Amino acid sequence: MIKPIDLNADLGEGGSRDRDLMALVSSVNIACGGHAGDKETIQRTIELALQAQVAIGAHPGYADPENFGRKSMHLSSADIRSLIHRQLDRILQIQPHLHHVKPHGALYNQANQDRSIAAAVVAAIVELQPDTILYCPPTGELINAATEINLPTCAEGFIDRRYQKDGNLCPRSEPDAVIEDATKAVSQALEIANQETVTTLNDATIPLKARTLCVHGDSPEAVAILRLARKSLEEAGILISAP
Repeated sequence: MIKPIDLNADLGEGGSRDRDLMALVSSVNIACGGHAGDKETIQRTIELALQAQVAIGAHPGYADPENFGRKSMHLSSADIRSLIHRQLDRILQIQPHLHHVKPHGALYNQANQDRSIAAAVVAAIVELQPDTILYCPPTGELINAATEINLPTCAEGFIDRRYQKDGNLCPRSEPDAVIEDATKAVSQALEIANQETVTTLNDATIPLKARTLCVHGDSPEAVAILRLARKSLEEAGILISAP
């Protein structure tokens, strides 16, 4: 039986290579005015996604463009729900149905470790798009919160980020947390896809069962990594398709 894997990328963030990246993925996470993006970039990115026939998702994050949504914030549950609502509203005005929603940056990481943040995130999504899919880590508070309210999920792994022994991503402030070498990134992608494990930064092997694999669109090596990843996965007999 052919194993399917989704390749996703975070786009609409102001980069100049969105068209090239769109041709290599099977789903896209579109910034919708929090860490990046505005009505014009959302519209343009949706048009590229429709042309490429890839699954369209929203990529809401903290409204902190100065730090690209990668700085932890401490908001109330009501404020988080409002933040998600505003950003989903922007993209839903152009694309009335979303295949998936994937939180961005610090919001993604904090929600997966904090039950109240996770609950606020999934509640806000369900209020606007109850039949969408949540892209999230395979373990943690996000998948737990989604399961509790029957929001479908898709477990995500990262091609271009190193992992810690506890299964969390290494903070970007640490050396080698970001994988810039395409060969090393693709080796990690193949390990996740074939073995359902990942080798951590300190060379431990931990379980990681993912249906979708992400490359960050703002990485300088994103096109090279995705191009080689897609080729290598397909040569390994893996079908690239959205869930």
